[in-house]
Amino acid sequence: MGVTRVASGPVPLRWDAVALVALGGAAGTAARVAITLAVPSVGAFAVATFAINVVGAFLLGMLLEVLARRGPDAGRLRSIRLLLGTGFLGGFTTYSALATDTAMLTGGDTGTALAYSLGTLLIGGVATWAGILIGSRLAGRRMAR
Repeated sequence: MGVTRVASGPVPLRWDAVALVALGGAAGTAARVAITLAVPSVGAFAVATFAINVVGAFLLGMLLEVLARRGPDAGRLRSIRLLLGTGFLGGFTTYSALATDTAMLTGGDTGTALAYSLGTLLIGGVATWAGILIGSRLAGRRMAR
């Protein structure tokens, strides 16, 4: 009886992995742009960018927790992570827009810009934690069935 080894470290550059990330990234970017166009800013505060980054942090925490509890990062689980995590949520969330929005706020009020950027990071961290908690409960229910 042999021992099954799961490769650790980064996924080797394979075209199927690149295609999954590109497909997910294109869909995530399109979703972000649609939301950004639909949700107006409140003054200089970019509501859409803030919400997208917080929701994206929550979803990424939940997704990765569920996948981690389902088994090793290989095969179908790795494909889901690449498509939805790295691809879709990577394209959906946007650090560059956060940085740009923060820079635009500094022209009017440095305190507001600091609150916006730090608030996004802190609330995003809490959202990730909440996503991990909910992901662990969801995965636990599936495993109990």
